[in-house]
Amino acid sequence: MSFAIVRRALAPLRRLLARSGPAHDPWERLPYHLPAQTFGRGSMHPFPWYFEGRSHVAVTCVDDICDWLLACEYVPDPDLFNETDFWQHPLTFERMRKGDCEDYALWAWRKLVEMGFEAELVAGVWHPQHEAPGGHVWVRYRHEDVDFILEAVSRTRDTMVRTFESARAEYVPHAGVDHKFQLFAYSGYLHSPG
Repeated sequence: MSFAIVRRALAPLRRLLARSGPAHDPWERLPYHLPAQTFGRGSMHPFPWYFEGRSHVAVTCVDDICDWLLACEYVPDPDLFNETDFWQHPLTFERMRKGDCEDYALWAWRKLVEMGFEAELVAGVWHPQHEAPGGHVWVRYRHEDVDFILEAVSRTRDTMVRTFESARAEYVPHAGVDHKFQLFAYSGYLHSPG
C-alpha cells in the first residue's frame, strides 16, 4: 500500500508540527481533516460507501468476525486485481474471500460498527517483530471500556485481537476514520521518515 498521497496531503502539517517540537505519542490525534484518498491510492470512495448494501455474513460477536476472516485468503492487490492498490467494497470481499490488509480491515471495521462498537479504521505502518515495516491498515475498537487492536490479516486467533496497550508499539498510525466517518490524522505520521 502506498502512502505517497498521505505524505503529500500532510506535508504542510508535518512541517508546522516539526517546528513546534517532536510528538511523543504516535497515537495522539491531530486536528487535521483528511480526504479519503490520503489513506492510500486505492481508497477512491468516501467511507460511507463501504457501508452500502446488505452484508450476507451474520456476526454476533468479535469471535464470529475472527472465525470468518481466518477462512479468507490473503492475496496482494497486484496478484488479485493487477493494480498496486485497490480497496474492495466489503460485499465484494465477502463474495471473493480474498484480498489484502485494507480489504480485511474494511470488512472487520464495518462489521464492528454494525454491531454497535466504537471502531476506527487506521492506516499507517506496522512493525511486527520479524517483518520489515510497510504500509498497513488495521482496526482499533473499544469494548467494555477497553481498547483493542484487531489485526484482521493475522493467521492466528491469539494475534488477531489484542489489547491496545499490548499491541500499540507495533503500529505507527498515520490516518484514521471512526465509526461516525470522521477522518483525522495521527501524530505517528510525524515519526515516519520522509
